[in-house]
Amino acid sequence: MEKPRLTAGLKKRGHGSRSWIKIDKNGNSKILKLDKATIMRHCSLPARDLRLLDPLFIYPSTILGRENAIVVSLEQIRCIITADEVILMNSLDGCVVQYKSELCKRLRRNRDKAEDLPFEFRALELALELICMSLDAQVKELEREIYPVLDELATSISTLNLERVRRLKGHLLALTQRVQKVRDEIEHLMDDDGDMAEMYLTEKKQRSEAYLLNDVSVQTDTSGGAREVSKSAPVSPVGAFSGAPFLQRAFSSIMSSSKHGSLMDSSDGENIEQLEMLLEAYFVVIDNTMSKLLSLKEYIDDTEDLINIKLGNVQNQLIQFQLLLTAATFVATVFASVTAVFGMNFADSIFDRPSTFNWVLVFTGFTCGFLYVCFLIYLRHRKVFPV
Repeated sequence: MEKPRLTAGLKKRGHGSRSWIKIDKNGNSKILKLDKATIMRHCSLPARDLRLLDPLFIYPSTILGRENAIVVSLEQIRCIITADEVILMNSLDGCVVQYKSELCKRLRRNRDKAEDLPFEFRALELALELICMSLDAQVKELEREIYPVLDELATSISTLNLERVRRLKGHLLALTQRVQKVRDEIEHLMDDDGDMAEMYLTEKKQRSEAYLLNDVSVQTDTSGGAREVSKSAPVSPVGAFSGAPFLQRAFSSIMSSSKHGSLMDSSDGENIEQLEMLLEAYFVVIDNTMSKLLSLKEYIDDTEDLINIKLGNVQNQLIQFQLLLTAATFVATVFASVTAVFGMNFADSIFDRPSTFNWVLVFTGFTCGFLYVCFLIYLRHRKVFPV
């Protein structure tokens, strides 16, 4: 009984309805409950594109241009942009709420004004603007937090400061990867003219409607001409039965080929300069943010090098002190050995005069001192100690 229940749960998770926010050209928004199949039919998108918008999966930032929609997955903003509306995944995240309110406000404010950008580019521009601002704000906050910690670590090396730097360095690495992915995605779009031309949804929709009207008018004219011919001259029943479908099929194939050719010519001659300038503006912003992160990483690396130099210097000082202590221990051992030999209880003429032992101690002390000085001169000659 557990296996069917698990399968039903997975099916429900894969095809269940989610909350979406629909925003039209006039700035009106409403919350809808839509499943994947409905969105796929409405926007003509494959299932793999909708997986990019699924909050259960973690995908890098992506912008995809499709035939009838633009799929945008930038950080928290995940939406589908068409020529007439934006379908935004509903979320309580501040960036999503700000995107929804700001887009509605801009569309309402410019409802009666002529805009240079089509609807889909205005929606895409706002998404890029908010994401770039959000990432730049996070970088500035990280800078304010990490610079004092690094300066404190450079002056006082402690376990607490090292742990704080390690945590901030992990945060820096994750933020760098996110910014790098957004930067690479914008750069990829700028380098591919075909992808940019694919994102002109309003223009493609207008061309499609114009071609549809032309087809309807041509078919109307053709049917009218056929009726006039049939009224003016008699036609053989055999010829009318066999030739008319053939001529109709030939005419349809010619019209479809001419339509396809004109569409390709229009696509090849697409003016993508407008979108390219838009992407370039935000590429400069995100590239500046990336430069800040790289500068911060270089500052961390320089601080680590400084700490390693300081630790190496301390280690060298400890080694020098250990050598001095070892030499002093050796000299003291020699002095103790001599005094121990003469302190033994054995008969000798040297013990007949008590002052003789004092001279032995003095001579041994001078000898040990001279030996210690020789050690120091040798170590300095070998450049173990600084001159």
